[in-house]
Amino acid sequence: MLYKFKSKVTGDLIMLEPDAKRLLKIMGREDQGKGIFVVDQLAQAIDLLQRAIEEEEAQGIKDPKQVPLRNRSQPMLKMLKTCLEKSADVVWGV
Repeated sequence: MLYKFKSKVTGDLIMLEPDAKRLLKIMGREDQGKGIFVVDQLAQAIDLLQRAIEEEEAQGIKDPKQVPLRNRSQPMLKMLKTCLEKSADVVWGV
């Protein structure tokens, strides 16, 4: 299954289900097939992702076959930051 994240100020971001679920869990949206980050929630979501990246890097990569969280989350971080700057919500699964 694919997850499509949408915003009025960016292009769509399409992710495979395992990757999208991993990022959503980090951002506090576990098990949500559809949802929304309103502008007021974007800064917290960005902060949670950045902290998770720092934690993973501090611990080191446990599975060399796994793409590092820093790489995997860059498209999402870029989308969230752009939406925060331009005061736009991010939705998925709708």
